[in-house]
Amino acid sequence: MAEFPSKVSTRTSSPAQGPGASVSALRPDLGFVRSSLGALMLLQLVLGLLVWALIADTPYHLYPAYGWVMFVAVFLWLVTIVFFILYLFQLHMKMYMVPWPLVLMIFNVGATVLYITAFITCSATVELTSLKGTRPYNQRAAASFFSCLVMIAYGASAFFSFQAWRGVGSNAATSQMAGGYA
Repeated sequence: MAEFPSKVSTRTSSPAQGPGASVSALRPDLGFVRSSLGALMLLQLVLGLLVWALIADTPYHLYPAYGWVMFVAVFLWLVTIVFFILYLFQLHMKMYMVPWPLVLMIFNVGATVLYITAFITCSATVELTSLKGTRPYNQRAAASFFSCLVMIAYGASAFFSFQAWRGVGSNAATSQMAGGYA
């Protein structure tokens, strides 16, 4: 065995710490916002906000049906914000052990089912809880309409996330380069 030299010179260096040189800097991926997944998430956020804001402005606490609609709208709105931030800042790439296409597909399918129930509940109780032509009636009818649109948006996201999970239309190299969204 060769002998270890008695004098070893070591030299340490540190990375350049100039402005913008931080390794952990979070930069938004604007390509995600332009993708179908990003556009649908933005649509879900805007329409979901309209649903719960319209209902929250009425005396919904008097009717248990609107409590369910509010729960679905606010809960899914908050979870969609979390997913949007994860994908916008590419944090899902740092947590590579999580099967994100599968998680997103399960979330979107569940959100679609929950919004189907919220849409039916909201639509069925508009006339029972308000007089036609009054402000609460118009707000609840509008909330019902927007909940239908959000349901469709989540359904489209479920379809696209199913395709991403199955790998339809891409191979491993293109899905890695695209960041996991189309």
